[in-house]
Amino acid sequence: MFGLLTFSRIVDAINTRLGQWISWLVVAVVVISATNATIRKLFDMSSNSWLELQWVLFGVIFLMCSPWTLLSNEHIRIDIVNNLLAKRTRNWIDVFGHVFFLLPFCVVMIATSVPFFIRSYDIREQSMNAGGLPQWPAKSLIMIGFTLLFFQGLSELIKRIAIMRGLMQDPHEKSGGVHSAAEAEAERLLAAAKTDIK
Repeated sequence: MFGLLTFSRIVDAINTRLGQWISWLVVAVVVISATNATIRKLFDMSSNSWLELQWVLFGVIFLMCSPWTLLSNEHIRIDIVNNLLAKRTRNWIDVFGHVFFLLPFCVVMIATSVPFFIRSYDIREQSMNAGGLPQWPAKSLIMIGFTLLFFQGLSELIKRIAIMRGLMQDPHEKSGGVHSAAEAEAERLLAAAKTDIK
């Protein structure tokens, strides 16, 4: 089990660092979108490549940061109901959800996205819009994003089993109960700031 926890820590470190880097693309998307809109309004000019770049960057942010979202326990679920359940029940729900839903879904997405990307790459697929971007790099994002999410799902499953066996503390709980999302986010940002200062 300790070897699996080491694997889990490596996956967590990779997806945390990747998520932190890629989250800065939100700023790039805002700048590109604002610049494109300003030029269109002031000079009556536009570019399909800049418009498509916004979509691609949104895809990068959404797909590449999803493992970090899962790691941070910020994925969508019904927290009001979840927090009313016993800790043991929540743990079993997480294990069941990862084994029977998240991991199989990731496998299906990876298996279907690989040929989807390969076909696009083989023909060097271009946008149908004049002056648009190549399409195959964007199509690789599905394959890469779900592969990262698969490994993060494995990491979360390993940690949940270790927590249930008493081998580690639940990183999302305090001694007094479950963190609120805002409190957990504040603590995460403080820890990240301390790491960056070092």
